[in-house]
Amino acid sequence: MNATFLFPNLLFLNTGFMSEISRSIQIICDEKGLNYETVMGALEAALAAAYRKDYGNRQQNIKVKFDPETGGMQMWDVKIVVEDIAEDILEQAQEELAKRREKALEEGRELTEEEVNDLARFNPKTEIMLAEAQQIKSDAALGDVMEIELTIPGDFGRMAAQTAKQVIIQKLREAERNSVFEDFKQQEGAIVQGIVQRRDRSGSVIIDLGKITGTVPPEEQIQREMYRPGARMRFYVISVQMGTRGPEIILSRSHPDMVKVVFEQEIPEVSNGDVQIKGIARDAGNRSKVAVWTDDESIDPIGSCIGQRGSRITTIIDELGGEKIDIIQFNVDTAEFIKEALSPAKVSQVQLDEKHKKATAHVAADQFSLAIGRGGQNVRLAAELTGWEINVVEMGNEENVVSSEDGEVTENTESPGEPAVEEPADKPEVEEKTEETV
Repeated sequence: MNATFLFPNLLFLNTGFMSEISRSIQIICDEKGLNYETVMGALEAALAAAYRKDYGNRQQNIKVKFDPETGGMQMWDVKIVVEDIAEDILEQAQEELAKRREKALEEGRELTEEEVNDLARFNPKTEIMLAEAQQIKSDAALGDVMEIELTIPGDFGRMAAQTAKQVIIQKLREAERNSVFEDFKQQEGAIVQGIVQRRDRSGSVIIDLGKITGTVPPEEQIQREMYRPGARMRFYVISVQMGTRGPEIILSRSHPDMVKVVFEQEIPEVSNGDVQIKGIARDAGNRSKVAVWTDDESIDPIGSCIGQRGSRITTIIDELGGEKIDIIQFNVDTAEFIKEALSPAKVSQVQLDEKHKKATAHVAADQFSLAIGRGGQNVRLAAELTGWEINVVEMGNEENVVSSEDGEVTENTESPGEPAVEEPADKPEVEEKTEETV
């Protein structure tokens, strides 16, 4: 039988060159990024659909084995042997099923599997009753899988060939979508490179990722960035889900974990776990604070992140589009950690209100604006990094208070809290280096 007319890429072949089908299938595999078995499965499903169209019926569960070397094929109707059920019992079950389904619809729901388990059921497409099975094979038993061989009278007709072609196209599209989905599913939480295509009506930016497009929703964009069509950029993959139209990939430029991934890529001590990132607070496009820590006394966690002459941190800043990075020394002592988090400002003392998880940071007048940051950015990021609400108080002018919650100057109504933690006389040398570099 000549099956080459079924496959769009095999139209140039004839029965005398059927071995060429294998090579043609391999070409399709290479072009689509599919494995050989997937394409063969699509071809065999198409042959089954063509047979059913010309010679079979809808109640057949057809299995096909196609030999691309010879062009020969075999077909079977595959059934599972089940108990005999009287026709009147099946009719009664169908009537009862219709009543239950109608009642469920009136209640605005669908029937559950448990609600129909008591009804007799028989699927003639995949099942065959024992009595009929034993007429075909005398020793057939319940649960057996029967493969009833089908005869192939001749070539398929025009309509069957069209049906087969549609099945092949559909199966290949599904396989290609699944292949792309599996590839990108493994990249969740990673950074990928793409080309900006356009902005849609919702404000989302569409990104060409090669085999598929991804979407950057408005909330995942950086406000000051320009997304010009044709621009090549890197994006953090938030999620990959299979939708009705194929894989749906949500990308981000503003996600805090994008900073973490860049650190892992550029700093070997972070990627191998010698230096741990304990927290990230990010004002995307402007500034991020990254808390680092190590239990290896021979490693300087901040120095490792900065690199020689600032080489590593400069690369990271460039990767993030010029976003400033504050590298903070993590400390299990909350008060000390809050002091570090408010750098580059020097904090004189910190009072803690453990019950309400609020901290009051006292700074000298010349450090007050530095601790707050432009528009309250520094204190807000410090609060996000530490997980504490922080109020910054100007020493000598205790009514001058800025809260991390609003970044505005308010009247000081905070309770004294716990005893103050004194500022060390000298800052660690690496801190000075951090400020100069970053």
